[in-house]
Amino acid sequence: MAGKNKIKEALRNVIAGKILYDEPMSRHTSLNVGGNAGALVFVKSEDQLVEVVRRLREKKINYFPAGNLTNIIVRDGGYRGAIMLMTGMKEIRYEYTEGGDFISAQAGAALAKVVIRSVSDELTGLEFCAGIPGSVGGAVWMNAGAYGKEMKDVIKTVFLLDAAGEKKIMNREEISFGYRKTEFPADTIILGAQFKLKKGERAKIKKKISEILQWRQKKHPLEFPNAGSIFKNLPMQIAGKLIEDMGMKGVNVGDAQISSKHANFIVNRGKATASDVLELIALIQAKAEKEKGVNLEPEVVIVGED
Repeated sequence: MAGKNKIKEALRNVIAGKILYDEPMSRHTSLNVGGNAGALVFVKSEDQLVEVVRRLREKKINYFPAGNLTNIIVRDGGYRGAIMLMTGMKEIRYEYTEGGDFISAQAGAALAKVVIRSVSDELTGLEFCAGIPGSVGGAVWMNAGAYGKEMKDVIKTVFLLDAAGEKKIMNREEISFGYRKTEFPADTIILGAQFKLKKGERAKIKKKISEILQWRQKKHPLEFPNAGSIFKNLPMQIAGKLIEDMGMKGVNVGDAQISSKHANFIVNRGKATASDVLELIALIQAKAEKEKGVNLEPEVVIVGED
C-alpha cells in the first residue's frame, strides 16, 4: 500500500497528463461513488503509460488501469495506489489490407466513438456495441457483449503491455475468451485492439444501431448514475429476471436502489455511497442463494478498501 507522498515521489517530474492526488473517485465513476485514490493519473500516450507503470513498479506501488470508469466501484476506503485513466489514449483508425477491413483503436477510446467510426467507414460488425458505455480496453478485458455477440467475435489482434514493461501483440487465436472475461497473462495492460469487420450499407448499419439505442433507452435506467449490469447472467437464466422474480425491484439501501426499470441495474438516486451499493449487492446475492440456490457473480469490478 502507498500513501500520496510516496506516489508523488515516484511520479515526480513524470511526463504525463494531469495527476490528481488524494482524489475522490465519486467525481469520476459512472455511479458517482467511491473513496479517494492515492493518485488519479490521466495518461495521454502509450509511452507515458509505460513510464508511469515503470516508476510505480520500481517503488512497489499498486496501480489500476482504467478507461471511462463505467463498470468500476471503488470502495469508500479508497484505493491506496494510483488509478491510471487511459482516456487520453483514444486514437481510432480504419485500415484496409488484403486480409480485409479493420478498425484499430487504443484502449482509452470510447466504444461509442468506435461504433460511430464504423458507420462513417461503412463497416458492419460492431452494431452490438451501440450504447455499451466504457472504453475499448475495458470491453476487451471483460469480453463485453450484447444481442448474442461478444468482443471475441470481432477481435483480430490485441496490443498489450506485459509484466516486464514490453509491448506485445496477441492474435485472437492465442487468447482465451470466457463469459464476461478474457484471459491474459498476469499484470498485463491492454493498449488497444484491432477489429475485423465487413463492408456494409451505411443506411442498414445506422438503422440497426438506432434500434439498439432506442431499446436501451427504453429498458435501461439511463436517467440515473449507474454502472451498467451489476451481475453476470447465469447459464439459461437472466440475472435481471431472477432479481425481478424475487420481488427486489425498487429495494434500496440509502440512495442506492435496484432500478424499477431493469432489476440488474443499481442506480444512485442522489447521495449513495459505495458501501450502500455493496450492501445492496450482498442483499441480492444472499436472497438469490437462499431462495433460488444460485450464486450471482458481479460483473462490475470492485477495487479499494472498506
